[in-house]
Amino acid sequence: MAQVGPIGILTTTFPASSSASFESILDSIAAHALGEVQFDLSCAGLPSMPDAVDPAAADRIRAALAVRGIDMAALSGTFNMIHPDPAVRDDGLRRLDVLAAACARLGTQVITLCSGTRDTTSMWRRHPDNDTPEAWRDLLDVMGRAVRIADEHNVTLAFEPEVNNAADSARKARALIDAIGSPRLKVVMDGANIFHTGELPRMREILTEAFELLGDHIALAHAKDLDHDGDAGHLPAGHGLLDYGLYINLLKQSSYAGPLVLHGLRPDQIDGCAAFLRTQLGDA
Repeated sequence: MAQVGPIGILTTTFPASSSASFESILDSIAAHALGEVQFDLSCAGLPSMPDAVDPAAADRIRAALAVRGIDMAALSGTFNMIHPDPAVRDDGLRRLDVLAAACARLGTQVITLCSGTRDTTSMWRRHPDNDTPEAWRDLLDVMGRAVRIADEHNVTLAFEPEVNNAADSARKARALIDAIGSPRLKVVMDGANIFHTGELPRMREILTEAFELLGDHIALAHAKDLDHDGDAGHLPAGHGLLDYGLYINLLKQSSYAGPLVLHGLRPDQIDGCAAFLRTQLGDA
């Protein structure tokens, strides 16, 4: 079985503010004994998808992580890959190139993506046109161009199957991977994101199928929970309906041997959720 762990966290769990430096956010993460982050540049006072990343700023981020013993498991690079406006998609790709060029200096090789939606106001809101052939065509086009950026900068791209997005199931995620045909393209596995309305009673079947299809293509694993299927209300890990024993066991049986990244929780819930995950992992 793969050795899953350690426990990590999204830096956006700690809201950035003008009075808090990103070093203080990293201090908080270290105080919770978390050794991995999915880093969002917003915590360092930049846009998540900036026009440029100053080399000095990248060096400062990497040094601040290193001195605290924290690794950058991935860099958040989500943009709406099937936005109806081609100019928006092109701008996202331009900014993705900026992030990819900064990855080596920041100390990571993974950028997380969102497969997008036809909704123009939120990347995470479902739209009926997500299922059209035209949306799939646009996704293949943009993802193909994104992979070429990844090739140029020697990074891996990891998109998250999510019920509100174009790749809204494990089957569609695998179809996208097969269509692109690049080892640069992998997934973020999140067991709480793949249940359409009415599917929760089939949790074991759906989770098992997801790992059968994607278990060899996981670049990052998330840990949160849900209180219902469909456009699920997300909860902290261990506080909802996800069968975590099954989820962790499937992760261990897959080829994934990386961190388990907490999100969808408040800072005051971190210690309890991390303890829950360590128990599930057998590390308690």
